[in-house]
Amino acid sequence: MRALFILVLYLLASLYLKGQTRAELEERRKKALEDIEYVDNLIRQTEKERKESMSQVTMIGRKLILRENIISGIKEEIELLEGRIELNALVVKLMENDLETLIRDYEKAIINAQKVSKGQPEIAYIFSSKDLNQGYKRMKYLQQVAKFRRKEAEVIEAIKEEIDRNRDKLVQDLDEVTVLKGKEENQKSVLERDQNSKKNLVVSLGRKQKELQQELESKRRIAMEIEAEIVRIVEEERRKRATVEMAPEEKLIGDDFERNRGKLPWPVEVGVITSQFGIHDHPVFKGTKVDNIGIEITSGQRVEARAIFKGKVMSVFGISGGNMAIIIRHGNYLSVYQNLVNVIVKPGEEVDIKQKLGDVFVEEEEGGKCVIKLMIYQEKEKKNPEEWIAKKRE
Repeated sequence: MRALFILVLYLLASLYLKGQTRAELEERRKKALEDIEYVDNLIRQTEKERKESMSQVTMIGRKLILRENIISGIKEEIELLEGRIELNALVVKLMENDLETLIRDYEKAIINAQKVSKGQPEIAYIFSSKDLNQGYKRMKYLQQVAKFRRKEAEVIEAIKEEIDRNRDKLVQDLDEVTVLKGKEENQKSVLERDQNSKKNLVVSLGRKQKELQQELESKRRIAMEIEAEIVRIVEEERRKRATVEMAPEEKLIGDDFERNRGKLPWPVEVGVITSQFGIHDHPVFKGTKVDNIGIEITSGQRVEARAIFKGKVMSVFGISGGNMAIIIRHGNYLSVYQNLVNVIVKPGEEVDIKQKLGDVFVEEEEGGKCVIKLMIYQEKEKKNPEEWIAKKRE
């Protein structure tokens, strides 16, 4: 019984942890569905302009990633539930075996007690003692037997109830697995439809190769200009630090920035990530790679750009075809905000977290959406902003 009790506690602890994980998976699925709905609205806004563009391909591509994440999350949920079903079945089997043993022992105890008392009523069994001492011992024995019977009967009843509860859980989990498998199939069907939409759009855009190549080159040029400005700032700071060390308050800001990794607010109040960090295949040109030095966040309405952390504005500069860019230093970290207009901060100015920097440029030809490009550097080393900002917009 003791070994079973320990095993049951272990299994219950495992199920609790898995339950927590499943809650996280459900939250992720909910967030992904919200992002998909937001992207759908963006696509509908763009389609109103009746203009096929790379941004549509990018947004559909983001939808595909989100949809694949949902399918992956559902599979994980199914695996967790199937694991719980297996564990519950094992617990039920062990408890049923233990219940059989308890019932047999209980029956034996009653038979043995009757043999000892030779079938006499308890009072007669006590009074038939040879002396007072034997009578006292018989009375204590009968009390212990009665206590044991009550305790065993309670344990048997408790185990029966626990078996029933676990059987109910098994039925409930099996029903949930069936529901989740239906959701998985539905998501796969929608994913296939989105993949076909993207394929058709890519084929159509493939006829505009020259225009798209120009757009790609423009993005590369903008990235190079931003990186060149970053290098300039870092080198200038390095020369200063050759004679003067970083101020203690600057170091504190850098430490705070690092401690808040994964919790920093978004640079806009509303939006969805439509282009991720790093090297990716170009969505139209086969064999062509795109190296994104940051992430792009698209909003379906006019939005203000805001600082993701407190710091000092190091540079505000214009980029041909890319509007304005702002670089803010946070200790030994830098955050970069590009594609802004109506900038209201100046180099040397101290800014606070969530402070307005300017407005994100509105792309009227793309249905009025706004795209801000966020980059994060640790000196000259590029970081993935998606790993630094919060999972939910704040």
